[in-house]
Amino acid sequence: MALTILKRVGTYALVLFGLSVLIFIIVRVMPGDTARMALGARTPEETVQALRVEMHLDKPLPTQYYYWITSMLKGDFGTSVVSKRPVLDDIKSYLPATIELAVLTASLLIVGGLLLGVVSTKYSGKWPDAIIRILSYFGVVVPAFLWAVLAMLTFAYLWPIFPAAGRISPGLMAPPYGSGMYILDYLLAGNLLGAADAFRHLILPAVVLCLGGVSQAARITRSSMIDNMEKPYASALRAYGIPENKILFKYLLKPSLNSTVSVMAMDIAGIFGGAYIIENVFNYPGLGRYTMQAMLNKDVFAVSAVILVQGTIIAVFNLATDILISFLDPRIRYAKTA
Repeated sequence: MALTILKRVGTYALVLFGLSVLIFIIVRVMPGDTARMALGARTPEETVQALRVEMHLDKPLPTQYYYWITSMLKGDFGTSVVSKRPVLDDIKSYLPATIELAVLTASLLIVGGLLLGVVSTKYSGKWPDAIIRILSYFGVVVPAFLWAVLAMLTFAYLWPIFPAAGRISPGLMAPPYGSGMYILDYLLAGNLLGAADAFRHLILPAVVLCLGGVSQAARITRSSMIDNMEKPYASALRAYGIPENKILFKYLLKPSLNSTVSVMAMDIAGIFGGAYIIENVFNYPGLGRYTMQAMLNKDVFAVSAVILVQGTIIAVFNLATDILISFLDPRIRYAKTA
């Protein structure tokens, strides 16, 4: 098992190296002069050239990559040409907001996907199953940004139940700096009203982000559980008079989770990618919105660092998922160690 994990770590390290090269090339070939965009159109050429030299933009691409990747490995992500702050400080400021959004989205995805899948299995061929399957198709085919617009129009303007933008309501003081995740920080400070307000601001973007993943998880869970329901051990359990709900949740759900966990892992990892659009629609000050602004301003250091950080998070998450699947299904674990 340890050897398998080491092989996986090596594979993901190669993937991250390839990602770093790809990011570097794409960012460098983007149209526009990074130094000129950072300083403005009226800045004297001598000043712009000095910044090019400082950023090593006057050197060949392999040399630029060497300076960039060695600085990254040392924790120096460069200085943002937009915020004028170290990129690492910007990431520390914006990443907690996206993590907070991702945690709630992932929780809704896991609970909603599994619960709907089990309910659809229990009522297979009946009207609850038909409704869940139709809604699942809509969740998969309708893009997230359209759900975001519909959710905002419905629940923030027509029926103003939830806030439409931001992390907290105007006039409410941000919690004392701690983790950067407002709900947790408010709770640690004993401010329940602040935590509730921060949670309300997360509901719409989290629900919109999880819809596609919930739909996929529900469909795959239903398909796997129906296949297992036809196996002899399921018939034996019914013959012993075990209640149907216990059979579904205790004996059928776990062996049906392999495919579901794999799909959920990809969907949860994809939350960071989907957050780019959703955070901009809801004006949510997370890392996705920060990255979008950096792309529009050709902020080379910010774009490169953020994408590499997100790639590392996704790689670590996929590695944890591989380990989890091997524990859920002993056949995979034994096959790897054979």
